Amino acid sequence: MSEPTQTAPGRPALAVTVGDPVGIGPEITVRTLTEVAASASARAVVVADPAVLRRAAAVCGIDVEVRALTSWDLPAEKDGVIDCFDIGVLGDTELPWGVVDKRAGQAAVRAIEVATGAAMAGSVAGIVTGPINKEAIWAAGSEHLGHTEMLGALTGVTRQNTMFVVRGKKIFFATRHVSLRTALDQVSVDHQVKSIEEALTALRVFGHDNPRLAVAAINPHGGENGAFGREEIDHLAPAVERVRATGADVSGPVPADSVFHQLLQDRYDGVLSQYHDQGHIAAKTFDFDGTISVTVGLPILRTSVDHGTAFDIAGTGKANPGTMRSAFLHACEFSRYADRIRAEYGS
Repeated sequence: MSEPTQTAPGRPALAVTVGDPVGIGPEITVRTLTEVAASASARAVVVADPAVLRRAAAVCGIDVEVRALTSWDLPAEKDGVIDCFDIGVLGDTELPWGVVDKRAGQAAVRAIEVATGAAMAGSVAGIVTGPINKEAIWAAGSEHLGHTEMLGALTGVTRQNTMFVVRGKKIFFATRHVSLRTALDQVSVDHQVKSIEEALTALRVFGHDNPRLAVAAINPHGGENGAFGREEIDHLAPAVERVRATGADVSGPVPADSVFHQLLQDRYDGVLSQYHDQGHIAAKTFDFDGTISVTVGLPILRTSVDHGTAFDIAGTGKANPGTMRSAFLHACEFSRYADRIRAEYGS
């Protein structure tokens, strides 16, 4: 292990969950924290059973001390040490790697509950979440479809949105986990106005005081004046005009084959994509490992990896920590907006 970098005093803390303890989450967490945490602008406290991190470190061939904590009254930082808030679910039990397990689901759910509670109480500036396995959390008794729904219930929020961040650029989604047919059926002027306004609010909260937003078109060539579809004429353009009338800097609808390029050219601060894959393909093709997810609408900061548990390689030490590294470093950067987030989205 290389010589540790001197840690900075007085850094805000972030709660980091590993997700499913038998997926790749523990490995990418250990790799991320041993590589970048000491020099980052915020401190990491992993929320897990300490033995899970120690096993992951061994799999990765990393010599690091895991210090178990049982209180958010955090001790002084120590170089070369990963601090871990002990959730007390698995203890020293070693579950098989890469297998759906009720006990792993229980640990994943408990970690989310503990981390969210710490953020709501102000003990940490935000949370960074690793990948969970939906079958495992359902086997453990969770009634939620996934992370986002669980966080909404824990924070009392009924509407959350996803903001992708890739190299500082933001991508929003008018619709997400629905079929393309359903996404098209959901298009309306009012729905677009709400989505545009929510994206603009998120951009302001996350540091863009005068945000520039582009609305992506749905049809090829933006519908070609109705020849390829009327969604742009009937719904998107009227919504853009309605919001522009309030003084907002909103453009569009911009053909989707060029709007993301224009985003990278700094013409806009964010793009509202119309359906799941429209935004996902653009972001992940540009920088798969650098694309992270931020849940906006919660009264707490939450960044997350945007990939699954990769059970097929869990326990091999081969998992790429790139997205977890990006999620952690973005959370460090965004921790400065914790008060803005609470003020805008708190009840």
